[in-house]
Amino acid sequence: MTNLSRRHFIFWGAAGAAGLAAGVPVARNLVEPASAATAPVVIVGGGMAGVTVAKYIRLWSAKSIPVTLIEPNADYTSNIMSNLVLNGQRTVASLRYAYSALKTTYGVNVVRATVTSVNPASNAVTYRTPTGALVALTYSRLVMAPGIDFLPVPNLTGTAANQAKIVHAWQAGPQTQSLRDQLVAMPKDGVFIITIPAKPYRCPPGPYERACVVADWIKANRRSAGSTKPQVIILDANSGITAEATNFNTAFTKIHAGVIKYVPNATVKSVNADTGTVVTSAGTFTGNVINVIPDHTAGQIVRDAGLATSKTPAGGQFCPVDVLTYESLVTKGIHILGDASATTQPKAGHVANQEAKVCADAIVRLSASPAMPVDQSPITNSACYSPITATTASWLSVVYHYDPASKTMVPAAGQPQEAQSITTGNYSQMKTWFSTLMQDTFK
Repeated sequence: MTNLSRRHFIFWGAAGAAGLAAGVPVARNLVEPASAATAPVVIVGGGMAGVTVAKYIRLWSAKSIPVTLIEPNADYTSNIMSNLVLNGQRTVASLRYAYSALKTTYGVNVVRATVTSVNPASNAVTYRTPTGALVALTYSRLVMAPGIDFLPVPNLTGTAANQAKIVHAWQAGPQTQSLRDQLVAMPKDGVFIITIPAKPYRCPPGPYERACVVADWIKANRRSAGSTKPQVIILDANSGITAEATNFNTAFTKIHAGVIKYVPNATVKSVNADTGTVVTSAGTFTGNVINVIPDHTAGQIVRDAGLATSKTPAGGQFCPVDVLTYESLVTKGIHILGDASATTQPKAGHVANQEAKVCADAIVRLSASPAMPVDQSPITNSACYSPITATTASWLSVVYHYDPASKTMVPAAGQPQEAQSITTGNYSQMKTWFSTLMQDTFK
């Protein structure tokens, strides 16, 4: 596949704004033959980025590059669409994706284990199996996609039982179900508080989307007739809405008027889990369900390896990379993808898929004999749909291209693009976009 057609595939392969949610084109031609490898490309993490890069290294190298993916979980639970668990439209089980196609269709060696250490000097990783055995594995190149960890909730107090109810549900799974259960148990006219961390955080529109989904559910299930009391309070550490500002402002002030209260510049100072009190820089608030999304940091394995040297004001650490290859700027031979990396692109599942294809393309070229130059003008796309009610949605899309002056990915002219209105058509397209993206990643 030529540079141009490969670049076309990376962008269109999971494009997702209005009119872009068509089927994924099939890559029918090989790119370049890879040299015989004595050690596999090892991938740490089986999320959107890790699975995509594993699949496309195999696909674009005609399966000549051996790939091993190490992941502690038996399957992947999608964060995308998980807010719809809160209103009962989806279940956590419906968001689970298996690694079977990765193994049987593409021949990836999937190892269920936890990586405990990385040794760049010997090109080796050590992992612990579910039985406790430690195994060392050498690699030709290492791709790390561990996702994020969360910094502690500031000054969280209360009984252990009540502290356990303060969940972020920003990593889909048991916490998502816990938040759903708490919402269902909330009394009539009760208050749901959601806090939003300072940028950067995973899925910029996500917290506002969650507030809308919850507000819509509350109006139908937990609101007295004639009530004017705000029942969803958004405490945003940022100075304003960070994504889809026009449509979310419409949602807050018109569609969910009187139900949602939006408070910017509200950095969390403390949380009392017994009283449901959240103290912020913008005041003190009390609710029945407290959904604190803490500040983010890169997964522990990349921090332990010394790769996360880019720091945020909130105390998070992320990994600087060369966005032509996603190779670490700290240690050669290690590539870092997805939410753990520090780039100008948002942290989101769709972006992780796009970054992974650029990385896969680069690894196949670098593995050729002789090695070939990597693409100097990659294009990626960030697309996201946001449900506003149980039947309507908005969307946001940004096309990025490489800027050689800054060595970063920058929005193309006229970007970002936001849906002109909140519609039922967008909601229908959201389902197609999600299905296409997950098929492109896991099938």
